[in-house]
Amino acid sequence: MSLSPPTRSRGTIIAALGMTQIMAWGSSYYLPAVIATAVVADTGWPLAWVVGGLSLGLFVGGLISPRVGSSIERHGGRNVLAFSAACIGIGQIGLAIAPSLAVYIVAWLVIGLGIGAGLYDAAFATLGRLYGHGARSAITTLTLFGGFASTVCWPLSAFLMGEIGWRGACLVYAAVQLLVALPLYLLILPRGVARPASQSDQKTVVASVPVTRSTPVMVILATTITLAAVISSTLSVHLLTVLQSTGMALAAAVGLGALVGPSQVGARAIEMVVARYHHPIWTKVVSAGCVAIGVSALWMGMPIVPLALAFYGAGIGLESIARGTLPLALFGASGYARLMGRLAMPSLIAQAAAPSVGALLVEQFGAHGMLAVLSALALVNAVLVGALALLLFRPRAPGIESVP
Repeated sequence: MSLSPPTRSRGTIIAALGMTQIMAWGSSYYLPAVIATAVVADTGWPLAWVVGGLSLGLFVGGLISPRVGSSIERHGGRNVLAFSAACIGIGQIGLAIAPSLAVYIVAWLVIGLGIGAGLYDAAFATLGRLYGHGARSAITTLTLFGGFASTVCWPLSAFLMGEIGWRGACLVYAAVQLLVALPLYLLILPRGVARPASQSDQKTVVASVPVTRSTPVMVILATTITLAAVISSTLSVHLLTVLQSTGMALAAAVGLGALVGPSQVGARAIEMVVARYHHPIWTKVVSAGCVAIGVSALWMGMPIVPLALAFYGAGIGLESIARGTLPLALFGASGYARLMGRLAMPSLIAQAAAPSVGALLVEQFGAHGMLAVLSALALVNAVLVGALALLLFRPRAPGIESVP
């Protein structure tokens, strides 16, 4: 198949993807946190099902992610991302007009198709398909945009809900997806791209033997990405519960919880400056270490809660970058989009289940017990990431290429 090279500038493409990422996250992942209470009050539907619509959507997104990655690998990301915008927009219309809980759930399943085809993993795959190994800086920049999704969309959702109700807010998000994001994808992204041919694209990271996608490296990488997703997904839902369980007032808990977002963006900004000087595995190491420190400090009840949340926020901020850049560095640009689709599947499915499992843990063992489990998972994740770094950088036999 003959594929056309990118005709838009790199900055234009990244800016367009950044803006659409903000609205895609705000129209899907971050929406229930704002509208769920109003939906329950208006309809009488059970809160567990109202919030659970997102979990079902994430599950659907995980199921389709391997196919999404394969499609981007073959044809580029233009049509896949456009499909995502169409699904999220149509799903938002479904939410707005839903006369029953069943229709509401079906609408979330449609949004789930958009989640699988349009959030970070698909966007990273698109950038990898466009720029090869040169996509690392583009991925880092894109996560800076994404870091503002909750900052922009939570207040926007609250404002819209106050002015036109939750159904009206969904219609506004539908209009954004169908009238802004969809045309942007179709107009800005090229119809297809040839993989950049450069010597660096052919480099493969090796340990004692060349790394392939059937080695333990692939298994450890997928496991650490999934564990990180479980921790962040659980705390994104239950952080306020955790903070209030210590006797903190809701207003104070909200104020402290707001520190997570700026910490994510700050860590990503620092990474953007220093990324050229180190391999992405060290971004992953720092990420896992920061999350382990932050979650463990919360569990142990250390008095400096803001510092614990800053470590946690920085860690999950860096994780988003490592999730896109480390597979590219380890396995190269060839097949990167397909690989991202495969890695996204267990991560999204785990994210779908994590909040519900977290709720069960809170119910059975309290918020402190749930934190104990998350702290253990974070420490396991840090050990696995450390093992991965040792595997990649251990002494090599003469003539074996080292990690760049």
